Amino acid sequence: MTDSSALAERLDRLLPQTQCGQCGFDGCRPYAEAMARGDAGVERCPPGGDSGARALANVLNIAPQPYDRSRGTHLSPEVALIVEADCIGCTKCIQACPVDAIIGGAKFMHTVLEDLCTGCGLCIPPCPVDCIVMLPAGKDI
Repeated sequence: MTDSSALAERLDRLLPQTQCGQCGFDGCRPYAEAMARGDAGVERCPPGGDSGARALANVLNIAPQPYDRSRGTHLSPEVALIVEADCIGCTKCIQACPVDAIIGGAKFMHTVLEDLCTGCGLCIPPCPVDCIVMLPAGKDI
């Protein structure tokens, strides 16, 4: 493992693994690799918040800075819930989920595997019937 890939691995472990893309990269690992190369700053991850940006800066041995609020809001961990009675089985949410946390078949009701859901919310925009809601993580659904 090269120094750059070892550093990317350390940075990736500090990221929240939401795979939400708010940082401008296709997921947490590509963002970590860009930071390891010096192509991206530590301030780009809203899900990680200020504490995440500080932890990344510490690993990179640079001055800490707050996360860039123009990229989005730091929220408490959430998970998606599909309102089953409203789901039409279009599969658009399944296609949008970056971590394969949604299961179901075409024209059948879908469900979210709570343990896999990162709370990124990427499943909400493509849903044509608005049957997906975000709830605080760890609550009984």
